[in-house]
Amino acid sequence: MFALVDCNSFYCSCERLFRPDLENQPVVVLSNNDGCIIARSDEAKAVGIKMGAPYFQCKSQITENRVAVFSSNYQLYGELSMRVMDTLRNLVGTEKVEVYSVDEAFLQLGHVPDEQLDAVAAGLKLKVETWTGIRVSVGIAPTKVLAKLANRLAKKNKQASKGALVLQHPVDLEQALKETEIGEVWGIGHQYAEKLRKVGITDALKFSRLPVNWVQKNMGGVVGVRLHKELNGITCIDLKDPLEKKKMIGSSRMFGRPVYELQDIREAIATYLARAAEKLRRQNSAATEVGLYLVAADDNRFTYNPKKFSTSLRLPKACSGTNELLNYALPLLPLIYQGKRKYLKAGVQLSGLVPASSLQENLFIHSAENNQADEASTKKLMKALDNINFSQGANTIHFGATGLQPTWTMRQDQMSPRYTTCWKDLPQVS
Repeated sequence: MFALVDCNSFYCSCERLFRPDLENQPVVVLSNNDGCIIARSDEAKAVGIKMGAPYFQCKSQITENRVAVFSSNYQLYGELSMRVMDTLRNLVGTEKVEVYSVDEAFLQLGHVPDEQLDAVAAGLKLKVETWTGIRVSVGIAPTKVLAKLANRLAKKNKQASKGALVLQHPVDLEQALKETEIGEVWGIGHQYAEKLRKVGITDALKFSRLPVNWVQKNMGGVVGVRLHKELNGITCIDLKDPLEKKKMIGSSRMFGRPVYELQDIREAIATYLARAAEKLRRQNSAATEVGLYLVAADDNRFTYNPKKFSTSLRLPKACSGTNELLNYALPLLPLIYQGKRKYLKAGVQLSGLVPASSLQENLFIHSAENNQADEASTKKLMKALDNINFSQGANTIHFGATGLQPTWTMRQDQMSPRYTTCWKDLPQVS
C-alpha cells in the first residue's frame, strides 16, 4: 500500500502558521514579481478568486473580500517543507519516503496490516499537523496513482473524510474511480482527457475498463498501459530511491525590473550560481559543466516573443566551490550579452554531476592548478560559509560578485518575515 501526504494550500498554510489572526480568513500568495495568484486558501476560492489570475485584475475583489495577500516567501516555504518531510521520515523511516514535490510525499506502507490502515492515515495527519502546524490530507491505496486519487477525494470531501481516506476494498475503489472525472486522473493531461471524452470515457472507472490494447495504441504506449494498470490496482510505479541525487541543478529568476547593464546581469548570474552551488554541495556532488542563459524582450515592442541566449563550458575538472565555479562561469557572460537590450531573466545550470567523494584530477592541467592544499582550503571555506548561512540566514555571508545593493532582484512588496531562517525576523511574543 502507498500513502500520499499532501499539504493543504501549502503556501497559504505557511503564511498562516505565524499569523493565527488569518485563520478562516481568505489568503492568497503571489508569483515571482507579484505577478499572478499561485496559491489560494479555501476561503479565497469560495469568494471566486481564480488560480493564475493576474494580481492587478483582482485588486478590487481582494479589497472587497478583505483577502490577505503575500509575496512568495520561498525561504519560509522551503524550511517548513523540510520540517514536514523530516516528520514523515521520523514516523515511517527514510527509506519509505519519496519527496515528490515541496508539499507532497509518497510513503511505502507495505509493512502495515490492512486493518490498521485507517488508524495509520489518521495518525499521520494528526502527528504532522501537531509537530509542524501545517495541515495535510492523507490518501492511502494499493498504487501511487490510486493514492493520489484517494488524496484528492479526501480533500474534496473534508468533512466526511476528516482529511484522510483509505481505499482498499473493491467496492470503495470502484466508487472512487466513478467519482473521479477523467481530467483529474494523475498522468492524464489536457489533450488526452479531451480525446477520451470524445469517445465517451468521462471518468476513471470507464478508463480502467478499457481494453489494454486500445490504451496502448491510443494513450502513449507503455506509459498509458502503466497508468491503466495502476488504476486497476497493479503496482507499476515504485517508490523512488529517497537518496537519489539530482542529475542537474539550476537556479533562475525573473528580474524585478527590466535590466540593461552588464554589471547588473553579472551580479544576478553570480547570485544564482552561488545558490546552485549550495544545492550542489548539499547533495555531496560536483559539477563537470556549467551553463548560463539570458532571456531578452523582443525588439518589436508590439509583440511578446522573448529571445534566449545561452552558452556552456565543460570544466577542466569537477568542482563544487562557489569561488571555483564563479571563476569559470563569469568569463562566459560576454559571450551571450547582446548589448543594452531589455533583459527579463537570467539563469545558470550545473550538469554532469559526479560524487564529490570520488573526484579525479585532470592529467592535462598544470600541477599548480591541481594543488591539493588549495582544494582542501576551498572545502573548508565552503563548509564554513554554508554552516553560517544555514544557521544565521541565507546570504549572511556572500561573494562580492553578487553585489552589495542589487536593484535587479524580484519585486516582493508584500513578503512576510522569514520567521524560521533569519534572526531579525524571529517572531516576538509579548
